[in-house]
Amino acid sequence: MSFDQLSSLEAGQRRGGASYTDDPDFQRLSQDMMNKLFKLSGNNQRLSSEIGHLGTRRDTLRVRERVHELLDESREIFKEVGEGVKKIQTWDDVTPAQKYTQQKLSREFQTYLSEFQNLQRQALEKQKASVHAARTALDQEGESGDADADAGGQRVLDQQQQQELSQLAPQDEVDFQEALIIEREEEIRNIEQGVGDLNVLFQQVAQIVTEQGEQLDDIANNVTQTRDDTRGADYELRSAARYQRNARSKACCLLLILAVILTIVLLAVFLGQRRRGRMSSASRPWQGCTRDPSGFLKTFLTISA
Repeated sequence: MSFDQLSSLEAGQRRGGASYTDDPDFQRLSQDMMNKLFKLSGNNQRLSSEIGHLGTRRDTLRVRERVHELLDESREIFKEVGEGVKKIQTWDDVTPAQKYTQQKLSREFQTYLSEFQNLQRQALEKQKASVHAARTALDQEGESGDADADAGGQRVLDQQQQQELSQLAPQDEVDFQEALIIEREEEIRNIEQGVGDLNVLFQQVAQIVTEQGEQLDDIANNVTQTRDDTRGADYELRSAARYQRNARSKACCLLLILAVILTIVLLAVFLGQRRRGRMSSASRPWQGCTRDPSGFLKTFLTISA
């Protein structure tokens, strides 16, 4: 079956028309994987857009929440698809159309997962940069606050109370920023763990695909060797057939020559015997005439007449 035929088969299945399949379980699983891969493709596009806002003026808490939600959702879907792809790759007794589906699913899974891993690394780098900047700003603000507190010790009591009241709001902001930093550090750890888990899954799928590729190479080599052996056997059979035909032709020629020689010999013997018979028949009357002169005369007259 050619690539065009397989593509036509796949297109017909996507259109939802009535199509025959000898393995409905394989069909259901592969269709579910295709739907999830389609969703992952859309998630990657949305993630790329949202991550591009991180660290810019459009960076907001809502943007970070969307990035976090998309990362968690895509990570779980990738794990589900990875397990499904591994199951499909080890399916027994697949048809050519199913083999094409196996290759298509594994290829798209690896492509989308590679894109997602790159997006996770980008988000990780921007999260780390944001946490580092927030931590630095918080430390600088703390140092500035300490300096202001030392200077306030030189003022009168009413001025100190006024300063403490004015510092309540900044302290709440510091606590809020500290909580945000802790939350972002937790997100960083989640992203790092997700990258590691998906790397393991990617390697497992790649190993299965590689092993299947080696098996296909072995099958192709065996097919090639079998084809060469078949061609060699066919050549030997043709050579043997030609040799047998030549041998039969030579045998026929020898038999024909022997038949001709035998015919000539038999003909020569037959003619020789016939000639001797005539000669003997002609010599007998003359032998009788020599004994009887009158008989000789009768014989001569008879022959003359």
